[in-house]
Amino acid sequence: MVIYKIFRAAEWAELRASGQSAGAPVDLADGYVHFSTAEQAAETAAKHFAGEDGLVLLGVETDRLGDDLRWEPSRGGALFPHLYRELRLSDVAWAQPLPLMDGKHQFPAGME
Repeated sequence: MVIYKIFRAAEWAELRASGQSAGAPVDLADGYVHFSTAEQAAETAAKHFAGEDGLVLLGVETDRLGDDLRWEPSRGGALFPHLYRELRLSDVAWAQPLPLMDGKHQFPAGME
């Protein structure tokens, strides 16, 4: 299964440069890296990244994360994937820009 992480350009650059990241400021504050499923990603973008351009969407295969990935209740009681270790560049299956068009982030077609 693929899960998704939205990074700002600087956060993505840091991950590429160092090979690992503890995540965005919200991840550091909460003590884990927040991810979303395909069904949750657009709402996550709207809620936490409204109006922000220059974002990058990362696709991560859950199989690569092992027991450090936990599914925990969050918004409305829905289960969200949380990673309890640093995200490694080697965990990322793909990354692509998440453009903002007419105030809405444009997700790739065919997200699982």
